Amino acid sequence: MLFARLFVLSCCLILGMPSARAELADLPLAPGAYRWADDAAASGPLYLIISLERQRVHVYRGDRLIGAASVSTGTKGHRTPTGSFPILQKRQWHRSNLYSNAPMPFMQRLTWDGIALHAGHNPGYPASHGCIRLPYAFARQLFALTQIGTLTQVTTNRLNAAILLDPLVLGDKGSSVVTFGMEGGMGVGDMRTGAGTRVPMLEIDPDIFGVWGRR
Repeated sequence: MLFARLFVLSCCLILGMPSARAELADLPLAPGAYRWADDAAASGPLYLIISLERQRVHVYRGDRLIGAASVSTGTKGHRTPTGSFPILQKRQWHRSNLYSNAPMPFMQRLTWDGIALHAGHNPGYPASHGCIRLPYAFARQLFALTQIGTLTQVTTNRLNAAILLDPLVLGDKGSSVVTFGMEGGMGVGDMRTGAGTRVPMLEIDPDIFGVWGRR
C-alpha cells in the first residue's frame, strides 16, 4: 500500500498532476490574488509550502494542491526565515506587540519571536518585517482550515512537496500532525533502489501518534 502510494506520487511529479491542479500550480497570480481548487475528494493532513523567491504559498491537503495565493514576505534585513514551522498560536484579531500595534487579522504564529501568517498589504514583493502577508479573504479561509500544529514550510524557491505517511495512519483522516524531512536516498526515479532525485517528504510524527514514521 505504501509503495503503491509512493509510486502514484512519483508519477504525479514526473507526468504532472490532474489538469485542474496543474492549472492551479501554474496559474500566474497578481499581487493580492488567490485561488482555491474545487476538490471535495481531497483528504489527509493539511500543510503549506511558501516560496520566498516566487512570493507564493501553496496549500496541500494530503497529496492534493487545494489552494494558492500571492504573499509578501520579509524585506532585506527582516528576511523571513526558511525552515519548517508548526502553527503555534491562532488569533482572529491580533495586533503586533513589536511594530506599533499594527493590525494582524487572522494571525497564525509560526515562531515566538515575531514570525506569523496574517492578512496584510500584498504589493507582490517582500515588504514585511518578516511575517508572511496573505490576501485578506484567503487568510480568512485558511484560518478556518488550519489548527494548532498545522505545518508550514518556508523555502527559497520550491513549492511542490511529496507526502509520505506511515501505513498505520495512512487512512486516518483525523491525522493532521506531520513533519518535513528528506527520505534518505528516495525520490523521483527507481522507487525500489532509491535512485533518483531526492524529494522532500512529509512524515507522521511518531511521538504524537505512537507509530514509527519512515525516517
